[in-house]
Amino acid sequence: MKSSNILLLIVGMASTGQVWAYGGAGGGSKSCTKPKFSQFQPAQNAVVAAEAKFSFLASTGTNPKSIAVTVKGQPVAVTISEKSQGFLVEGQLPAGITGDFARINIAADGHNTCHGGDGWLVRVE
Repeated sequence: MKSSNILLLIVGMASTGQVWAYGGAGGGSKSCTKPKFSQFQPAQNAVVAAEAKFSFLASTGTNPKSIAVTVKGQPVAVTISEKSQGFLVEGQLPAGITGDFARINIAADGHNTCHGGDGWLVRVE
């Protein structure tokens, strides 16, 4: 009796291994590569004047037409320039933000439509 149980266990384990060998865990040809953002200017928590200019670099995997920037819920117009390392994005803080922290929020899609986001805080005098 025990030997037949062991035999069934061995057969069961062997067939499970074959299923995983054929990609039972999923996978696929498309992967999600989110856009990345770096080189934030001014730096995180920097003290800036009202309506200060800001910039950041979006990775080469970013769809430049999808880049959207908001500050305190207000959309911000940006200029986008292609660079060898990606896309330089430049903008200006909206008028009326003073004496408070403001988060510069970034949202964008990669070329494969994977959504990414980032941002940083500045203190507006």
